[in-house]
Amino acid sequence: MAISFFLFILSAAFSSSILTTVFSFEPAPLQDFCVADPSNLGAVRVNGLACKNPLFVQADDFYYSGLHAAGDTQNSYGFRVSPVSVYQIPGLNTLGISMMRIDYALWGANPPHTHPRATEILTVLEGTLQVGFITSDPQNRLITKVLQRGDVFVFPVGLVHFQRNMGLTNASAIAALSSQNPGVISITNSIFGSTPPISTEILAQAFGVDSKTVNLLKKKLTHM
Repeated sequence: MAISFFLFILSAAFSSSILTTVFSFEPAPLQDFCVADPSNLGAVRVNGLACKNPLFVQADDFYYSGLHAAGDTQNSYGFRVSPVSVYQIPGLNTLGISMMRIDYALWGANPPHTHPRATEILTVLEGTLQVGFITSDPQNRLITKVLQRGDVFVFPVGLVHFQRNMGLTNASAIAALSSQNPGVISITNSIFGSTPPISTEILAQAFGVDSKTVNLLKKKLTHM
């Protein structure tokens, strides 16, 4: 009986350990903050950036100004992202949050891309946006909706997503992300503009087109 009870307790403890490992996300913070100090190359790094000495931390380490101004959308895509990540606010380091402003010219689009380290929640400030994301293989479902001013939409972490201005005026949005450094992978730039480039033969086979078409896309992207 005692052995059976011991095995039961051991099994329960092991199961609890597995569940804790699977479902835990960020450990409880062991300090108030870890202001990023990119100049300190010799220190132990946390999430890629070393901590500034807390005695030298100032209010400006947690401050950024500039999101009141619209970004310049005069580019081939007709959009501009103004990020506020750990590189703009060092105090975001290890806190798992950031944000950005996105401006769209008439019919401008933020083309398909992913954030490998963050879920994004977007709020439309002005205008009308078509937004959407694509689920993973094998379904590859397009989840899309047209948003108006004040509407909110979520893009799950790692999934390919996009936005496009569908209105008659410029549009803008504010997005929050669940990482201080969410990263971004542009689908077209990463596939056709990598360094060194992916073999033309591989891309032609993957997309079912000829090499001439692939080379045309590569050339076009280098001028965008």
